[in-house]
Amino acid sequence: MAEILQKDGTWIFDGDALRLTPGRDRNVGLLRRELGEIVVPLRALAGVSFEQGKKSGRLRLRLRDGADPLLQATGGRLAEPHDPYQLLVESDRYGVAEYLVDEVRRALLLDEVPSDPVDAYLLPGPSVPLSVSAGDGTASFDGESVRLEWNWKTEEAKAAGGPRTLSLADIAGVEWQPAVGLENGALRLRPRHAPATTPPKYDPNAVELWGFRKDPLMALVAAAVQARLPHPSAATTAVADAVRPQLPGPAAEGDHDALLRRLRELGELHRDGVLTDDEFALAKQAVLKRL
Repeated sequence: MAEILQKDGTWIFDGDALRLTPGRDRNVGLLRRELGEIVVPLRALAGVSFEQGKKSGRLRLRLRDGADPLLQATGGRLAEPHDPYQLLVESDRYGVAEYLVDEVRRALLLDEVPSDPVDAYLLPGPSVPLSVSAGDGTASFDGESVRLEWNWKTEEAKAAGGPRTLSLADIAGVEWQPAVGLENGALRLRPRHAPATTPPKYDPNAVELWGFRKDPLMALVAAAVQARLPHPSAATTAVADAVRPQLPGPAAEGDHDALLRRLRELGELHRDGVLTDDEFALAKQAVLKRL
């Protein structure tokens, strides 16, 4: 077993999983504190590294793509104080950090854990129910539906529609992005059959974020919703299924109806937000070549 205790947090590796516990130092980000302890199974890891500095170093975990709903929903946009997969290491503990890295890497090699993407979440995401207030509204999620309620700072045109409730079945996607410079951030829900083209300030399916202290907590809502949506690999599978039957020459007469049905299915996946525009175009082209 390898263990490192720091003001920033504690990491413990038992051979099967890494337990990441945030510290109580005032520099620990609010999101990390709210997440609490995270257990990362070995099979979810793509790698680990340690970077030395003059006064302090940093441990970093790299997870396999698609393993964690939090990383999926935030798209790698979590700032350093809120990223649960980094640990600040004091200079007198460099040896311990390097030992932990060696132990994790050895376990990855012995267990032959691949670093390629996964087709199912290996971490559960935040527990529900949860409710977060930040920016121009409050987002609440009970595991079945998301409710957005507005405050006095909400743009009048958006607030006029009243609170917004979306069932999980009506949500095609969700994302969180922080405020950067003069550009505001948002928690945005993407309903099925309704592409997100309206700025968050006016979008009744988005909470606008202005870069204040509680903004990162909206990532909890995004991750909890993401964990309960179909895994992103579903879109890749749909494209692969469409491309796979590319054979020379036109389709046989008996295949014609099946290919037309496949086109309709792809159109529905595109409208539901499962396929992006580029993925839909690729899959559609592959089917048309068979007609």
